[in-house]
Amino acid sequence: MTTMAQETSAPATARGAEIRRHELAAFLRSRRERIAPEQVGLPRGARRRTPGLRREEVAQLSAVGVTWYTWLEQARNIQVSVQVLDALARTLMLDASERAHLFRLAGATDPTPAANCPSVTPALREMLRALEPIPACIQNSRYDILAYNRTYARLLGDLDAVAPEDRNCMLLVYTNSDWRAAIVHLDATMRLMAARLRASLAGHLGEPAWKMLLKRLQTEAPEFRENWERYEVVGNRTKIKEFLNPYVGHLTLEHTDLWLGPDAGPRMVTYTPRNEETRQRLEKLYEMAQGS
Repeated sequence: MTTMAQETSAPATARGAEIRRHELAAFLRSRRERIAPEQVGLPRGARRRTPGLRREEVAQLSAVGVTWYTWLEQARNIQVSVQVLDALARTLMLDASERAHLFRLAGATDPTPAANCPSVTPALREMLRALEPIPACIQNSRYDILAYNRTYARLLGDLDAVAPEDRNCMLLVYTNSDWRAAIVHLDATMRLMAARLRASLAGHLGEPAWKMLLKRLQTEAPEFRENWERYEVVGNRTKIKEFLNPYVGHLTLEHTDLWLGPDAGPRMVTYTPRNEETRQRLEKLYEMAQGS
């Protein structure tokens, strides 16, 4: 038996969803129109009348259908995946607040870690600080960097300058020019990390955040696609890393994973010096990082 309250709430819910769709459409249009073609590497052309980007350009840059994106700006009742929302957020150059607003309007949960992850406790952050000048960070099994100390922030460039949603070791190794330049054995590192990611994926098949990461890597990094198709699997292990740091030079470090629970999930990653020269250079790097 349907109660009067249920009959009243159903139309109210539908109206609320419709209002959000129209707000989402207006928000997308406003952000599309503020981006100059030159900002995304497109020619302006003499006959352009649309302020900012055209709908078809946003669709192309986000790897979605033009008709589908047009429906989205027309506030039609269609389902939007988190992968598409992530692609739109990057195409439209949304900042953290705008990205959160986009996901709220779409009624979706952003699976990308925010700048402040609630699972990283004050005690863990204090441990990261106490380890200085040893570079250390906290990562999850997807290689998202959830927290890090000052030396780690400058280990392979300037991590503070990277948007929180892009602070993922897989993305950085395959797409960030600073990280790629700092890794001495880049090809071997990329192949190894793809194999480790495949091993980790087995416990997270179908999860939106993992699907979103894989789609982005396959779209933006041809080298990842090549390594991923090898179907190699490698477990976690301690290893020696060599970096050419842009501030202090060559570093030889021992990578160690310190697991934060019984499962192969969140972990503290540390890089201890393998020789005295590296130790001294880490101390210098820490001093530089403190002053920046």
